[in-house]
Amino acid sequence: MSSYVIGDIQGCYSELTGLLDRLDFDARVDQIWLVGDLVNRGPDSLGVLRLVKSLGDSAKVVLGNHDLHLLAIYYAGHTPRPSDTLTAVLEAPDVEELMAWLVLQPLFYRDTQLNACMSHAGVPHIWSIDQTEEYAGELQRYIQQNLCEYFLHMYGNFANPWHEDLQGMERMRCITNYLARMRYIRADGTLDFSCKEAPGAQPDGFKPWYTLRDSIYKPAQTSNTQASKYQASKYQASHEKASDIFFGHWASLAGVVNADGIYALDTACVWGDSLTAQCIESGKRTSFNSGS
Repeated sequence: MSSYVIGDIQGCYSELTGLLDRLDFDARVDQIWLVGDLVNRGPDSLGVLRLVKSLGDSAKVVLGNHDLHLLAIYYAGHTPRPSDTLTAVLEAPDVEELMAWLVLQPLFYRDTQLNACMSHAGVPHIWSIDQTEEYAGELQRYIQQNLCEYFLHMYGNFANPWHEDLQGMERMRCITNYLARMRYIRADGTLDFSCKEAPGAQPDGFKPWYTLRDSIYKPAQTSNTQASKYQASKYQASHEKASDIFFGHWASLAGVVNADGIYALDTACVWGDSLTAQCIESGKRTSFNSGS
């Protein structure tokens, strides 16, 4: 049995099937973990959804921002963007069944036996892995109980940074932003939503989220007083066994980060590069080039 984490598919159905063939994936014994953004921008989001859904428990899925966008269109009537390629999904005869399945997927997944977890955008340094699992579970329950309200109001660069006394939709939006939209972050947890480029282009005071998370395990290298405050917290991640973190969302990283136990899987398949899988057990990466 092998477990493979696969980066952002974004409707690239042929690349997904090609990658699974290259992996000799066997749904009877293997698992795939999908880091979100199954749909949009690529040519066959409908094919991707149908395939992943058909795999049942062999596929572990977390929602990305494009998946949430599709659900917001379907459940809350949001207007599709000109760049969306979701028409075939929304007009499919099985759209109701597909959306009912998709909306049940979490924004964070963890396997303690494999000592690994994933979310679409990553895990902020201000939360431990245990906290992240707790908040993501809270969000998932809220979505199921307040479906229309959530998708009507999930958009917005608000509730930033996190604080524990946030309530209601403001709290849910904040959790969503960390798990599905995060790239650059300040030591106090404030996010930047403007920059999608590789490190070096971000606004002053912001760092790639994974560098601050990495510093939690290397306190001697951390001089920022705000970051030190979080290290001193009773919830600090250094008090728990470090878990490997897999994420997507950030195509300009090209799948490369310099942080222990943190792995980027978005290798820009929808932009003409490749779809990448990493075996959790061995660490080996396998790619399938777009258009192959």
